[in-house]
Amino acid sequence: MQLALVQAREAGAAGEVPVGAVVVKDGMVLATGRNAPIAAQDPTAHAEIVALRAAAKALGNYRLDGCELFVTLEPCAMCAGAMLHGRLSRVVFGARDPKTGAAGSVLNLFEQAQLNHQTTLAGGVLEPDCSALLQTFFQGKREAVRVQASPLREDALRTPEARFASLADYPWAAHYISDLPALAGLRLHYLDEAGSAAPTLTWLCLHDRAMWSYQYRLLMPQWLGRGDRVVAPDLIGFGKSDKPKKESAHSLRWHRQVLAELVERLDLQHVVLVGSEWSIGFDLATAAPQRFEAVQPVMSEPEDADAAAYLAPFPDNGHRAALRAFSRPEAGAVGYSGE
Repeated sequence: MQLALVQAREAGAAGEVPVGAVVVKDGMVLATGRNAPIAAQDPTAHAEIVALRAAAKALGNYRLDGCELFVTLEPCAMCAGAMLHGRLSRVVFGARDPKTGAAGSVLNLFEQAQLNHQTTLAGGVLEPDCSALLQTFFQGKREAVRVQASPLREDALRTPEARFASLADYPWAAHYISDLPALAGLRLHYLDEAGSAAPTLTWLCLHDRAMWSYQYRLLMPQWLGRGDRVVAPDLIGFGKSDKPKKESAHSLRWHRQVLAELVERLDLQHVVLVGSEWSIGFDLATAAPQRFEAVQPVMSEPEDADAAAYLAPFPDNGHRAALRAFSRPEAGAVGYSGE
């Protein structure tokens, strides 16, 4: 399966869905294959089919008696049928496929007693590694679609995603929104994680004026572990959100309106607001008391604070307009109502 993962990574690097396969006979690798339907312009060029074809040529026989196939993703119906026709002795797969899996997830062709050949089946081998590879690939695809759907305004900058690639303890999926009226096309980033299907509380985490959602990386697992929901936005100009080039673009009133629209859009209920350095939070809670349970003072910075991580969103002076706008002592104080 490790060899199949190598093939899967090569497929992903080529822009294909990262699935790899290996055919083994008598303990020796007979053939390998990786997904190639895009490059080959062939809907049948799944990793398993590619490997089966190569193995048949190596043996000089379309029958693959005594052969085993290892594949990183549960086979679809097409591939499962080919494996049964090839008379493999065993099939081993990694990640399960709840949408098209034909080895137990959607149906199981391998357990059909009416078929004239039976193939032994084993699933879940190195499943975390196989699943992680697929998840990373599709997250990248979704991110590319989001970026294309949210073009960058001419008066703003967007921090390259590579700046965030190696951050520790920040594994959560990015969420973006740009169609709130107050955003006027700017793209706002936020985290939205839930510890259970029906969380009791929602923790709305507002970062300090020189930080971003990364500030809550060590606290989020605690709340999620209790089954609560955590929403941690990056204010415009901070973190992964778009960054207007001019300081004059920033006012607490505008940021407050953006957050109010986000709370409404996400329909946040039973909210505990975390972070009181900004007056924004108190105003949000006052304006919509039916949504808020409590306001909790800003958390102190963790002892292992990584200064480089907090600077990641700001690669140069052009990205720092918000930092400059709110660097004045009065700009971040509780009760400040800057226009």
